[in-house]
Formats: sequence, C-alpha cells, structure tokens
Amino acid sequence: MVKRTERGWAGHFICADRCSFRRNTLLDFGRKKIIVSTIGMMRDYKNEGSYDTIGACGRYYETMAFYAKKDGPYWDVDVGRQISFESEWAICADSVKKLPKDADNKANDMHETIVSELTKRFEQSNVKVSGTRRPKEG
Repeated sequence: MVKRTERGWAGHFICADRCSFRRNTLLDFGRKKIIVSTIGMMRDYKNEGSYDTIGACGRYYETMAFYAKKDGPYWDVDVGRQISFESEWAICADSVKKLPKDADNKANDMHETIVSELTKRFEQSNVKVSGTRRPKEG
C-alpha cells in the first residue's frame, strides 16, 4: 500500500521560488519512494506583475517525477533518476493571456493523473528511469 504525503515546497526546477503554483507529492512504497512535482506560473523578475514561460514550446506549467533520495531529514528528488510516464505533463500557450482561465485547476488535475498513473505502475513494478520528455504541441 502506498503512503502519500503532500509537501509544501517545489520538488524540482531551479527557479521554483518564482513559481506561484507548486505541488510536491511523495509516494512511499516502503523501500522505494518517488516524488511527483508540478510547478507553474513563474513570475517574470524583469517585469513585475507578469509571467514567463518555464521551458520551450510556451510551457507555463510542467510536471516531472523522480526517484527520491534521502537528504538529511528529507526525501528529495534524485535529479539523475527521472521517471517517465504516459500522461500529459505540460500546459502550454502562445502567451499567458491564452492559458485556460482555470489553468491552476488543470495543473492540479494533471498532477493527480500522474500520481495515479505512477502509483498503479509502481505497484505493478513497471516504472522506468528516462530522460526529459518534450510536451505535445497544440
């Protein structure tokens, strides 16, 4: 049985402190632990009140997953051991004004879908480490 812990900080992304949307879920399967991290809506430090993309293809939100490693009293992402998944992992737009009005809700749903997918796959021992994936265009 998986133990799920919601944590109050971003799990990945060097500029996460500028992101107004952050989710970090630790999934504990006993000896193995994984972290699902979603970030988005990065404040533009050059232009107060506006937002910048966090990656290519007009990406304003993204979710990544990693195996966890012990770092002092915490379990943190092991950036060298990213976990691949099939679910949508990015919300992209041509501009911040073209994002869906409920983009934060969509990002929450995206995060939950990936947590569910990885929980099922992990319980079936079918998780693979991979490199970074590109978002689908369109």
